[in-house]
Amino acid sequence: MGKRPGKIGRAGKDAPAVEPLNIVHGALPSREVILRFIADHPQKASKRELAKAFGLKGDSRVELKHLLQELEQEGMLQKSRKSLIRPGALPPVTVLDITTRDKDGDLIGRPAEWPEDQGVAPAVAIRQQSPAGRQGKGKAPVAGLGDRILAKIFPAVDRGGPAYTARIIKVIDRRRGASMGVFRTAPGGGGRLLPIERRREEMVIDPDFTGGAADGDLVEIEIARPGRFGLPRAKVLSVVGSVGSEKAISMIAIHAHGIPHVFPPAVMAEAEAAKPATMSHREDWRDVPLITIDPADAKDHDDAVYAELDPSPDNPGGVIVTVAIADVSWYVRPNSPLDREALKRGNSVYFPDRVVPMLPERISNDLCSLKEGVDRPALAVRMSFSGEGRKIGHTFHRIMMKSAAKLSYQQAQAAIDGNPDDKTGPMLEPILKPLWHAYEVMKRGRDRRQPLELDMPERKILLKPDGTVDRVFVPPRLDAHKLIEEMMIQANVAAAETLEKKRQALVYRIHDGPTLAKQEVLREFLATLGISLAKGGNVRANSFNGILAKAEGTAHQTMVNEMVLRSQSQAIYSPENIGHFGLNLMKYAHFTSPIRRYADLIVHRALVGSLGFGEGGITPDEEAALDDIAAEISTFERRAMAAERETIDRLIAHHLSTRVGEEFAGRVSGVTKSGLFIALPDYGADGFIPISTLGSDYFIYDEAHQALSGERTGLGYRLGDSVTVKLAEAIPLAGALRFEMLSEGREMPTAVRSFHKAGRRDRGQVRKKPGTRPPRGRR
Repeated sequence: MGKRPGKIGRAGKDAPAVEPLNIVHGALPSREVILRFIADHPQKASKRELAKAFGLKGDSRVELKHLLQELEQEGMLQKSRKSLIRPGALPPVTVLDITTRDKDGDLIGRPAEWPEDQGVAPAVAIRQQSPAGRQGKGKAPVAGLGDRILAKIFPAVDRGGPAYTARIIKVIDRRRGASMGVFRTAPGGGGRLLPIERRREEMVIDPDFTGGAADGDLVEIEIARPGRFGLPRAKVLSVVGSVGSEKAISMIAIHAHGIPHVFPPAVMAEAEAAKPATMSHREDWRDVPLITIDPADAKDHDDAVYAELDPSPDNPGGVIVTVAIADVSWYVRPNSPLDREALKRGNSVYFPDRVVPMLPERISNDLCSLKEGVDRPALAVRMSFSGEGRKIGHTFHRIMMKSAAKLSYQQAQAAIDGNPDDKTGPMLEPILKPLWHAYEVMKRGRDRRQPLELDMPERKILLKPDGTVDRVFVPPRLDAHKLIEEMMIQANVAAAETLEKKRQALVYRIHDGPTLAKQEVLREFLATLGISLAKGGNVRANSFNGILAKAEGTAHQTMVNEMVLRSQSQAIYSPENIGHFGLNLMKYAHFTSPIRRYADLIVHRALVGSLGFGEGGITPDEEAALDDIAAEISTFERRAMAAERETIDRLIAHHLSTRVGEEFAGRVSGVTKSGLFIALPDYGADGFIPISTLGSDYFIYDEAHQALSGERTGLGYRLGDSVTVKLAEAIPLAGALRFEMLSEGREMPTAVRSFHKAGRRDRGQVRKKPGTRPPRGRR
């Protein structure tokens, strides 16, 4: 192939011009050129776009693939949806919160969600377009302070300012300027507002604007006037409650993450006006004894199940499993007020004492809840499994059903275990035993598939009537839970397969495999325990199951499970399918929870439209927007997880705030250069011990062994170690606990000590030079 010099600058009309790269078209570029190109062209950072940009064909494309894998393995690149990005870089399309202005008055945003282990979230300069839009047509979106936006990201040319610039694609949510804080009374009347967000400053509240707040109340406020001198002044809008109550603590998370929690009047009006579904385009399945099995306190029931032996002589030992899911698409139509609000929320958010639902209760707890003995519309899938547990076929149906019974997991399990009650007794033979038999058949297929089987018990918080913590416990994992889980997984697979066969655009649930860089970190750690992990990019879920099996029953079991979990990528939504690594499935889409997840509602609409099931199908506008929708709901899912986690942290910190100075049994749950994270298993709490308080020795961080070890004594602490700690400080509003170490460090492995004596400085370890003091924080 002939070679010709070429120049590639920053692509696209939105991107500012920069010094171009000198490239030989058709020749494999160097590592440096690739990294620079990806940094300058995030919108063209896929393997296909890179090959196109550099004019690579045939063997050169294979060489490019291998080079990109090497860069991933070395931690120089990582995957983000369909693109490759530099570690710590923003994806080409990102959800931003506009938080402030720069000295010139231009808006500055930051990623709505940002991993804690990547430090401070990068600043992004927001480029406002003219009201007429980019080409002088239409209406360009305009955003302001406090708004949440979906934005196209570009590297900044001016290296003296923010690292990125952004063009607004759409405004997701406009926040009205209300803020929250804790009211503290002041002598003489009025008070001060202590902010719940670290970047906010205190505010003065005049006596006429306290809104009846008492000392210690969590309040919503608006700024009365900025004030040229002194602190800004604020007015109390509403009193949420005492900061000691769980209601107030969950409201902190709701506000801090911008979670919509009040339905607008138009949404409530549409929900209240909704009428029961008709039989149009529906099959009558009201005689099929489908049952719901849910937590005992569940208020909405969006899935029902039924199983029977397959009567076909061609499938000996086979079973037919039916899964029916509430037909939310009938009630929530594209671009309606209900739909727009559901997309803004993305999913329901679950706190210990409340749920912030995606849909109003009229829809979620009434019309779409598969209540016992009540006619309800549903989408159902009938799946046939062979006696070996292989799914050999399935069909979808739009139906009208009537749930035969509402059972709790514990109730159904007790019946199978030989303790039926008055309700489950008559159902045992005709309904429950066939369900459990079908699960045993399906389990053979699951065992052969070998999804990732992490042993990470999920702790639950039980509250007292006053909203404070009563106890933390780990609920038992029953076969009833596993049965419903496996049936839902297979229904999700069937949905993805059907839509692919129909060539219908959809939102997949995807889970990428661990990056090569994370595999290397895990490999080095496992080597310290005498456990091997094969090198290469073709690692599968069952590779990790073998590791977990080797650690089972040993002192390292919890530690290995945590490290394997940390090595995994995060599952997201995407219209582009790469499969689901953790479940070891090639085609997977969320279908089974449309009441609480917008992704499932999209899949329902896609099924309705592609299968000719009548009203409520997906629209061309929705299909065109699937990239943006997937990015938004993935962000909203992370937002919900962070809010739920922070609320639990605040609850536990409040629960333990009266026990400062007491001793607790803990476990080292994380090791960093700056100190140790400590988990209290009995309380579901996590706290921190700064390295400066560990002792008089100079502690060195060893990433491979996940340890901090004393340079002089050889004693230290390692991930998974059981320790005794003293609670030194509890900050309920921040959900923060600080501990002091009481346990003596244990003798570090010989490999760690010899490593330190060798004086090596790679992989982040630091060795104190003779005659110098340790750096600050290492004393």
